[in-house]
Amino acid sequence: MSPFAGQGRRALSDTIQYVFDFGTQAQHTFEQFVPGANAVTLGLVMRVAERVGEPQLYVWGAPASGKTHVLQAACQRMGAHGLPAAYLSLAEALHPGVLDGLEQLALVALDDIQAVMGLDAWEVALFDLINRLREQQVPLLLAADVPPSGLAVRLPDLASRLAWGPVLRLEVLDDAGKREVLRAHAQERGMELPDDVVHFMFAHLPRGLPSLLAGLEQLDRASMERQRRITLPLAREVLG
Repeated sequence: MSPFAGQGRRALSDTIQYVFDFGTQAQHTFEQFVPGANAVTLGLVMRVAERVGEPQLYVWGAPASGKTHVLQAACQRMGAHGLPAAYLSLAEALHPGVLDGLEQLALVALDDIQAVMGLDAWEVALFDLINRLREQQVPLLLAADVPPSGLAVRLPDLASRLAWGPVLRLEVLDDAGKREVLRAHAQERGMELPDDVVHFMFAHLPRGLPSLLAGLEQLDRASMERQRRITLPLAREVLG
């Protein structure tokens, strides 16, 4: 029997915020993710999104390691099955009340949880949410820049809840993986990205993925505006 049988789309409380239609609007998908050394972690997150995995996973890693990508991809996969999912970055959430009612969903993904550690109201709200999700058998994905042991948690019971499930580290891609990401994004945009342009980008831009992808967007925009193919001369003009 399918793990989605009989689930349906539940009625959502009007108080729930930041619930997106991940079936059509997500910026990230599993297919876009280049795993590199993260194949095992990716596989476990994908199982959660198919409702056959762990009830709770904690993913941590450095900036640009792919935490936001895999969390949003899990929500997108759930949405593709017609089930409601929520992705929230707690670094951007204004009030712990945004966690109210999320147990009515089919998947909850909370990013940047380190941003609210040490804040009593947030810690209590997160502790209560984890308990409600476990009671309702709703899977939970958590992400932070450090493992649970590195969080500045004040509430001991929350510290234990955060380590309930597997704790997985996402490694930053090496240069070969970053080149693969660049080519995949270029292909999605219908761009031809010559090898010499890729080499130029790595030589003249910071090697973090955000900088490289921003450079790719600049090239795409310049190519359309100037009605020119993406070549090394154009890259030199646009990216310096």
